[in-house]
Amino acid sequence: MRNYLINLLSLVAVVASISSCTPEKSPFDISPADALDPKRAQEPYPNISLPEDIDLESPIWKGIDLSPQPPVVPLSANEQLKTFVMQPGYQLEPVLSEPQIREPAAIQFDGNGRMYVLELRTYMQDIDANGELMPTSRISRWEDTDNDGVYDASVIFLDSLVFPRYVVPFGKNTILSMESNEDNVYKYTDTDGDGKADKKELFASGLGRSGNVEHQTSFLTWSLDNWMYSTYNSRRIRWTPDGVIQEPTGNPWGQWGVTQDNYGQTWFQDGAGGVPQSFQFPLVYGNFGVKGQYKDGFREPFSLVKLADFQPGMRETKPDGSLSNVTGSAGNDVFRGDRLPKEIQNKYFYGEPVGRIVRQVEVEKTEGLSYIQNPYRDAQSEFIQSTDPLFRPVDMATAPDGTMYIVDMYRGIIQQGNWTQDGSYLRAKIQQYQMDDIIGNGRIWRLTYEGMERNKEKPRMYEETSAELVLHLSHPNGWWRDMAQKLIILNQDKSVVPDLENIVKTSTNELERIHALWTLEGLNSLRVDLVRQLMGDSNPAIRMQALRTSETLYKYGDKSLADDYKAMVNDSHVEVALQALLSAYILDIEGLEDLIKNSIQANQTQGFQVIGPQLLEKLAEKEKLSETQFEPEQLALFTQGKTIFDSYCSTCHGPKGLGTPTGGGQLIAPAFSGSPRLMGHPEYAVKTLLHGLTGDLDGKEYEGVMIAMDSNDDEYIAAVLSYIRNDFGNSGSFISPEYVAEIREKTAGRDEMYQFDELVQEVPKAMIYQDNWKTSASSTALQGVGSTKDPSYAFSFKGWKTDGAQAPGMWYQVELPQAKKLTELQFDAGRKEFPISYAVSISSDGVDWQEVATAQGHEGLNTVQWESDSNSRFLKIESKENGDEPWAMKQLTLFAR
Repeated sequence: MRNYLINLLSLVAVVASISSCTPEKSPFDISPADALDPKRAQEPYPNISLPEDIDLESPIWKGIDLSPQPPVVPLSANEQLKTFVMQPGYQLEPVLSEPQIREPAAIQFDGNGRMYVLELRTYMQDIDANGELMPTSRISRWEDTDNDGVYDASVIFLDSLVFPRYVVPFGKNTILSMESNEDNVYKYTDTDGDGKADKKELFASGLGRSGNVEHQTSFLTWSLDNWMYSTYNSRRIRWTPDGVIQEPTGNPWGQWGVTQDNYGQTWFQDGAGGVPQSFQFPLVYGNFGVKGQYKDGFREPFSLVKLADFQPGMRETKPDGSLSNVTGSAGNDVFRGDRLPKEIQNKYFYGEPVGRIVRQVEVEKTEGLSYIQNPYRDAQSEFIQSTDPLFRPVDMATAPDGTMYIVDMYRGIIQQGNWTQDGSYLRAKIQQYQMDDIIGNGRIWRLTYEGMERNKEKPRMYEETSAELVLHLSHPNGWWRDMAQKLIILNQDKSVVPDLENIVKTSTNELERIHALWTLEGLNSLRVDLVRQLMGDSNPAIRMQALRTSETLYKYGDKSLADDYKAMVNDSHVEVALQALLSAYILDIEGLEDLIKNSIQANQTQGFQVIGPQLLEKLAEKEKLSETQFEPEQLALFTQGKTIFDSYCSTCHGPKGLGTPTGGGQLIAPAFSGSPRLMGHPEYAVKTLLHGLTGDLDGKEYEGVMIAMDSNDDEYIAAVLSYIRNDFGNSGSFISPEYVAEIREKTAGRDEMYQFDELVQEVPKAMIYQDNWKTSASSTALQGVGSTKDPSYAFSFKGWKTDGAQAPGMWYQVELPQAKKLTELQFDAGRKEFPISYAVSISSDGVDWQEVATAQGHEGLNTVQWESDSNSRFLKIESKENGDEPWAMKQLTLFAR
């Protein structure tokens, strides 16, 4: 309530100030701090009160200065301009700011050059993230009516939204968007021209996620190939005249930001990882590991803010208090405009809002592979730096005027509430500088260059004919080319097909030819003879695009193109040859495995030597999955869990379950492969996902925090855990949605994350077999020549089984030296030698028995659980049915609380 009132008063004061502005005083001169509290800068924040149970000797607190400090003061936009440190010749100018907009997180321009602003008005309005999912966010639309470079007219196109994930202009007065915790993308249209959407239609399903708002789908970017890509989804979608279709892709790895370069290579911006992702090849071909793709030192930011207010704490802090390793990033753009120097055209940019920098990326192509670096690293600098702690660059975009726009959320807290909880390092640092009070602001900047004027021509594409739109395919600004291609395809006007074919054949403008080619593909008017002609073009970039567009023709049935792919694997240009191999792979042409193997032998370039073996691995993985021994229900969980893991968990835990290293060599999160915690009792894993986990794990500290995932349903939790327990070399029991539901109900009253020590104390633990355990059975067979009839073999890999076919009344018994609160047993059974049905009983004296569970046996790992308040020394398993095969068990494990 305190922050809400402060913000309301701030808004009223600023609006009042603006209404009385003289011509000499711009709205960008009004400081939010003036309305917040004019004395704020002179009043130091009081001592921080830490929870009593905080261990100040812990590494997270070692060397931390929590002494009272003057609060951070928000500046006006014009004051903030003085805080930027930029490369020579570059300048920033404000085009829009608070109070007109609040909490801007992303922007997009429509075909008439109007700017849509995604305003996440509920993001971290206090340090506890209260009201985060209130329906008060919005999408506003802005115009510069007098063409002076400042946006002055607006409408609220869509209001009362629950933390919207993106805004995508999709034709005249139409956008696509999706709210948090939703699975559907909707198309919103203003049908009466009043500037407000009044029609809502389902566009696509299956693209959403639930859970933490930072870990949900973002952006939906129409790429050169006429498909749309988003973060977290291992699939792409495509609008067609007959409806929206989907295809599987690799894992985008991104969190906030999807963009493309001039040649349709998509780039995804990882959030927690802090680096670009999936930029080697188009995502449809899958993921590929390229050692050294981030050059040495790429992860080191050069920040001018020295408050040490970073979630990882001092281990990611330089001695001067600045950030030592990228820890969060958001928003991205391959700048494709024409009103900034050529040195940055078609270069990738992204924001690091924790470090308060904008990073430029330089790509070095070596034998078909990409390696990236910060071009200003040697100078220990960045493309844009700021000394203002409130500079939070979260998005950027190539604008219709040929410049780059940068979205600055301009706020105190940039991390979501799961990382600012009571007792956390980050919370203490935020409160030390009173940054939790600075909310409700936001600026949008235009990047310019000395001597280069912005393009003042206003787009009017919605009023233009398809023939007029074709002319924009040669525009030097990539935004114009992209929008024209998109609108021609949405119009589905095939009258321009002859013009497009003529461009492809005769134009001397490489990028115009490429856009015309893909526009033909989007109009379903691409001819195989034209594609084959382009496969022989002298320009390797054209040959590559011909291969990519031909994939559509192959899918539609022209399998003769397989011969072209096989021939072009031998192209003299390594990137073309690699593209041919990738096209052959994704289309699974006949003889693919031999083609890959032969190409590895014939082409010794890095590209083929790195990518070829990985393609073979992917083929083997597909075959392995098709031959899995899982039951149908288990296979369904495994497959769903793999998709979830690849799309989300792998960011921190690594694609192979080995953890993701930070720049300093530490792991963001623990490995899953062989983890005794994950492979132990499933209750540990389920409670961890439902409620989150913090604290040292077995004495080891990790950068990441496992947040609660309880907003996901039981099947989601069961699937991802079942997958983790049965991949990465693991072989564990599957976890059913019913079991997750049971744990969810039992812990429904819990409202805080688990501490590691607390969780391991309450979870059942596997009891290791000891020599003083007594085992007996009604029947025991010899297990191999020279063996004895020893029932204790049930606890080993060797195993135990009955001497003859199973029958009712056969039993297996364990006597413990001390009474334990037994709660579960597990055993592995062979293909045929499993108990058909059985009962489990416990006893304190071996005389009086209590039956606690019954179950049906099956091949593989069998698990039986029960609840009991009493301690027991004896456990008995008893067969209930006749069978044709013996009853066998190996790796028997007992669990006790």
